[in-house]
Amino acid sequence: MGGVDGTRVGFVGVGRMGTPMCRNLARADGYRVLASDIDPARADVVEACGAAWTPVTAEAARSADVLITMLPGAKAVAAAMVDGGLVDALPSGAVWIDMSSNSPAAAEPIRRLADARGIDVLDAPVGGGVPAAEAGTLQFFVGGDGAVLKRHRPLLEVLGDPARITHVGGHGSGYTVKLIVNLLWFGQAVATAESLLLGLRMGVDLATLRRALADSAAESRFIRRNLDALFAGDYMTTFGVDRCYEELAAVTELARAHQVPFEVSEAVRRIYERAAARYGSADGELLAVRLLEEESGRWLRAE
Repeated sequence: MGGVDGTRVGFVGVGRMGTPMCRNLARADGYRVLASDIDPARADVVEACGAAWTPVTAEAARSADVLITMLPGAKAVAAAMVDGGLVDALPSGAVWIDMSSNSPAAAEPIRRLADARGIDVLDAPVGGGVPAAEAGTLQFFVGGDGAVLKRHRPLLEVLGDPARITHVGGHGSGYTVKLIVNLLWFGQAVATAESLLLGLRMGVDLATLRRALADSAAESRFIRRNLDALFAGDYMTTFGVDRCYEELAAVTELARAHQVPFEVSEAVRRIYERAAARYGSADGELLAVRLLEEESGRWLRAE
């Protein structure tokens, strides 16, 4: 699709991640971007990105060849697509690409509505955080029809690293893989923090323990790349702890629904549930680690 003036892209959700993504698309050749957000104050931000703005989210879909949603989670996607009228506004033959961290169970009824109207759907949640969104090097986990992905791969390559755009399976697979990735990352974070706190309690020097772990069978990307930030007291404030808990709740519910043993992951979910209750909607992917520090009376950051 797309005419002589380029592919018409509706972009809904211009928050921390969506803003640089919208900017990269608006500045790329061959795309005309009309963006919207429930926060009317984002209008100036959108226009500074080089995109057009509409305060009515459904208008972003009405003439779109491609609709991109980059929203905080399953509830926000449902509110925009169904209650906000995006599904009904999209023309037949368009494609909806949901780049949100969503739940396959929550998204499936919306996908059926889109399918009934002749709208193609890809679930394509992203990895890499704000720095990758700004650099246009995001990772994509894409679920849906491979032919639809092939047609729209050039658009994804504007936003992401071409080598890290992975077709992981049918509809819902992208959401599932992203939830699993986040589950394992959060699990590594809390398991590593518990281990370090035990070592600290037993009088082991943290720097020495870290070197030992990094050169052992316990080595992990979290130990290699994230402990410096944690030791500096950085709890990674690019994402709300309540949203971390919502994702963990979604993936553990998925496991229960499919009768997969998930005891370790349920423990991770419960720790994040306590952290969300303690800190509310505060930003900090690793606030669960701070909770463990508070409960142990020991701190991993340098005094």
